[in-house]
Amino acid sequence: MERAAPVDESAEGAAEDPFAGMDPEMAAHPQPMFKMLRDSMPVMPVEHGVVVTRKVDVDVVLRDPVIFSSNVDAVDLSNIRPLIPLQIDPPEHKKFRKLLDPIFAPREVAKLEESLNAAADELIDTFIERGEVDFSKEFSTLFPTRVFLGLLGLPVEELPTFLKMKDGIIRPHMVIGSTYASAETKAYQRATADSIYAYFDSVLDQREVERKDDMLSRFLDATVDGERLTREDILDICFLFLIAGLDTVTATLDCVFGYLSAHPEQRRAIVEDPSIIPAAIEELLRWETPVMGVVRIATEDTELAGCPVAQGQSVMIMLGSVNTDEADLPDADVVRFDRDVNRHVAFGGGVHRCLGSHLARLELRVALRRWHLRIPEYHVPEGHTLVYTPAIRSIDHFPMEFTAAQ
Repeated sequence: MERAAPVDESAEGAAEDPFAGMDPEMAAHPQPMFKMLRDSMPVMPVEHGVVVTRKVDVDVVLRDPVIFSSNVDAVDLSNIRPLIPLQIDPPEHKKFRKLLDPIFAPREVAKLEESLNAAADELIDTFIERGEVDFSKEFSTLFPTRVFLGLLGLPVEELPTFLKMKDGIIRPHMVIGSTYASAETKAYQRATADSIYAYFDSVLDQREVERKDDMLSRFLDATVDGERLTREDILDICFLFLIAGLDTVTATLDCVFGYLSAHPEQRRAIVEDPSIIPAAIEELLRWETPVMGVVRIATEDTELAGCPVAQGQSVMIMLGSVNTDEADLPDADVVRFDRDVNRHVAFGGGVHRCLGSHLARLELRVALRRWHLRIPEYHVPEGHTLVYTPAIRSIDHFPMEFTAAQ
């Protein structure tokens, strides 16, 4: 689903990546860094662009896709064409959203709740008797992937293939143990991108022969302004869905459960009153902001808060900083599950606001509800420190000890 894009992992983008070299403590608790940037240099020049941290300036960028584009130059994922609809700007962007928005509308997404409940319970069943789990490897990574496979009408046995493709695009340097943005890393990412196109091309060939009750079949039969989607259109949508539909929900689950593990009083509040789960999710999306930043490209010379931005330069929007900006939310440094209004930008903003936000919210609600119903007491083992990845704040190793409900 269209999401806030990660930082550019190309060799050129590496030089300007504000997350490069971020130490583990900062990745785990980035809010002080955000405040420091807002207070000292709210629009910070970096090589190849600027970093923007205040809501007032970020609003300018997100609301003007003409000057601040989300095109293919914003993020290099080794895709050979623009990812639809993320890397398509207005006016063409509108026709694709007209097709895709109804598929991910709240009413349509709600139909998936029963199957999501079953998927969550099936995963919990595999470890609940043990009293311990690696939350990342055994739940947060697997749950959104199973949901995604169900949407595409694919068997759960394809799960390892999807995880390999996802990691080969999002974190190729970690998969092959190479240097960030090295030639070897880029080559592996390009090979992974090729495999994604080939995989979905093969599945679409099967759907051409026999339709199923799944999203791929809907794409084959869909029209935009009276015209059918081309095969390339569908492949470009599928590429984005694979990347956006898996890693960001995984990272959000890691961040939410990481926070609740460290704050037992708020965890107990959820256990005692599950009705607060939707509000708790919104607040933790705001506070944790799993996807720390999104990128736009300036299409002409302009400025932000008096800072010059040249045509072709990147504009890194620090979503986490916007969500903790005290100028917009006076008690932004306090985590409260009782906020009446929560206008966070964890799902981005403007025309490119996350297409899959309603699905993501449902996945999070189901995960928190089923987990806390069955596992009300849990904590990270004493002596272990959770290590968060920068940019998209996931946790590769998340040991958890727990007591299941009787």
